[in-house]
Amino acid sequence: MELLLWRHADALQGAPDIARELSARGHRQAREVAAWLGERAPAHLRLLVSPAARTRQTVSYFCADEGAMRFCAPLFHGAAPEEILRLAGWPDADAPALIVGHQPLLGAIAAHLLGEASFPASFRKGALWWLRGEPEREAARLVHVVEADKHPERSP
Repeated sequence: MELLLWRHADALQGAPDIARELSARGHRQAREVAAWLGERAPAHLRLLVSPAARTRQTVSYFCADEGAMRFCAPLFHGAAPEEILRLAGWPDADAPALIVGHQPLLGAIAAHLLGEASFPASFRKGALWWLRGEPEREAARLVHVVEADKHPERSP
């Protein structure tokens, strides 16, 4: 299974937290990563998105149809990585998933899948990590990292 983790792009400060929107830099970051993803996204990609304004705005550059997205409150409220992976159907889903969310949750999910659960990964704002499942190990390997403002991609 393919699992893509995308941290929302740079956002403005303010309250309430769920209503914070992207900054001008964040809009540029989201456009840049969405363009990269648009050229390479796997077919039948399922989108699981935090309900926060900044995540919705980030993913809108890749997919403008909110009807194609599943808004998941646990992505905003900081659920355990295992809960988010269950929502994504990891590792048995028939279709790949794109999770658009926040730190530190995305880092905890990546660390869990990469076998580094005691050392959460650090996602830059706007970064996309693409993981590929290794079912025999119930783990994953990192195949792409795309960091906004640092194009082109880097391979792990």
